[in-house]
Amino acid sequence: MSDNSHDISTLNSLIATTIDSADGYTEAAKDSENSRFTTLFTSRASERRAIATRLQQQVTALGGNPEDDGTLLAGAHRMFLNLKSVVTGNDDKAIINEVEAGEDHIKAKFEDALEDTKLSPVVRALIETSYASVKAGHDEMRDIKHSMQH
Repeated sequence: MSDNSHDISTLNSLIATTIDSADGYTEAAKDSENSRFTTLFTSRASERRAIATRLQQQVTALGGNPEDDGTLLAGAHRMFLNLKSVVTGNDDKAIINEVEAGEDHIKAKFEDALEDTKLSPVVRALIETSYASVKAGHDEMRDIKHSMQH
């Protein structure tokens, strides 16, 4: 049996970031006053939770213990986001900016993982599939942010 620890640790890192992303979208949905954004954020949160679940299932299949919580740093980020939303009065533009910053982070994490040559083909394929969804979410938020700047 081969050592799956590298695949497992890479997946667990992506799971934590993906859970952070889902939580961020859930918070953004609560803070947004625009029903279009609330629906979009709720949908993205569900999509990210589904990605996290698929990654967790792969960790279990590899014999690992899947991450089931976000990162400590994200807890601090969420606290800041909550504080900021109180200060800015649920400004959708501010919320979109925060969400887009989070999207930059998760996209970079997945791109770093895809550059990892030590991953097994099965894990790489799963990360590639997940990345397609992450990139679509990132690009959509980027486009919304840019459309709000005009």
